[in-house]
Amino acid sequence: MPDSTPSLEKPVRANPVRVRFAPSPTGYLHVGGARTALFNWLFARHTGGTMILRIEDTDFERSSEEMVEGILEGMRWLGLNWDEGPFYQSKRLDLYTATAQKIIDAGHAYACFCTKEELEQRRAAATAAGRPPMYDRRCRKIARDDAQQRIASGEAAAIRFAVPESGSTSFDDAVFGKVEFANAEIEDFVLLRSDGIPTYHLSVVADDIDMRLTHIIRGADHISNTPKQVLQYRALGAELPVFAHVPLILGPDKTRLSKRHGATSVISYKELGIVPEAFRNFLSLLGWTPGGIKDENGKDREIFSSDELVKLFSLSGISKSNAVFDNDKLAWFNTEYIRAYPVDLLLPLIEEEWKQAEFMPTRSETEIAQAIELLKPRARNLKDFATAFRAYFADEFEIDSAAAAKFLTGDVPALLKELSARYAAATEFTEASTEAVLRGFAEEKGLKAGVLINGARVALTGQGVAPSLFAVMMALGKERVVKRLAATS
Repeated sequence: MPDSTPSLEKPVRANPVRVRFAPSPTGYLHVGGARTALFNWLFARHTGGTMILRIEDTDFERSSEEMVEGILEGMRWLGLNWDEGPFYQSKRLDLYTATAQKIIDAGHAYACFCTKEELEQRRAAATAAGRPPMYDRRCRKIARDDAQQRIASGEAAAIRFAVPESGSTSFDDAVFGKVEFANAEIEDFVLLRSDGIPTYHLSVVADDIDMRLTHIIRGADHISNTPKQVLQYRALGAELPVFAHVPLILGPDKTRLSKRHGATSVISYKELGIVPEAFRNFLSLLGWTPGGIKDENGKDREIFSSDELVKLFSLSGISKSNAVFDNDKLAWFNTEYIRAYPVDLLLPLIEEEWKQAEFMPTRSETEIAQAIELLKPRARNLKDFATAFRAYFADEFEIDSAAAAKFLTGDVPALLKELSARYAAATEFTEASTEAVLRGFAEEKGLKAGVLINGARVALTGQGVAPSLFAVMMALGKERVVKRLAATS
């Protein structure tokens, strides 16, 4: 696929692509993070590059091993394998200290002795006076020798980056083009806190340089952080990577996607019965387009295999506009994938749902496969196979009370018992023959066939809606049909 931004794509050809997904384990893998991971994965696979997984766990109070495992589980479920890592920032603190020292030695950072209370007071005063609540750079005036003596004497100090006081800092973004910030609007940001713990700004740059990353693909909410990182690259004499900031994901009301819009954790979608490939396909089109690929009806194609997504993906296809997470659209993707899945690929996913539901099918492998093939077009999600579709896989199932109240009334139960005897006596049991028996029986009783069809459907499946009744009978087999109709009450 031709790329419309060749100047930004040069590193793809000059150096092996190296990208990273760097989640913070202060929560499970959410939709936005999963989309970022997916875009990095697609780009790495498209270019034959390397995907690195880095766990940014320097927030020691909020990070946990449970959250790390939740992130890894989400990535594994989505099929997003990584080539290097996971690397943990908590085990790389020496690198950050050394990087900060390099920036100090290059004359681009200084020690700040201001206490938290002093900083808060000054920010409050600046806000009250109508000024931006930025650090006033007062410690920048302290001579370096004096600062070193104060540190040597035991005084606590943070390390701040000395942002140029004039001019601007800019970078070329593969999505948004040239992005520029006036230096006067960038605060002298902290690199190392007084306790020696690095800030995000320092650790991310130190790691990205150390890991030789060529491209930084992340959410557009990081654009405001980028000039601070660009300044560090320049202070360290390092080559800038290609930045690509992807649009945010919004809820249907066009506000930032959050729990009020429904599930936001990736694993919660697994628990809702979503097929992983369906979720991956859906996520890939949130803020990216393959560019005019049409289906057989001349409409923009939306269903793509993983191989197709890898082949088509490019940074130039990423949109500047925010994406909208549409649960109805996700449900459509899910039904399309379930319908298209061959039984041998669908069965392990269904078996996992059965395990979660503590349900044990009692049908043979052949019967199970036949039932799955019949039910695929009607499944909304994988959970249906452990709930609404139980009657096809075991003899213990619940009958929907509303369906029974509507279709198993009056003489219908008795008629179904009589119909059961007709089927028991039949020498042939095919779709055509079972239909003929039922319609002949209905005519004999002076009934519309629909009365018996609807009643039999509920008696056989527990549901008021199901595939063709006579196809259902074939999936269940003569013995079960006879037994279930006879037991109608």
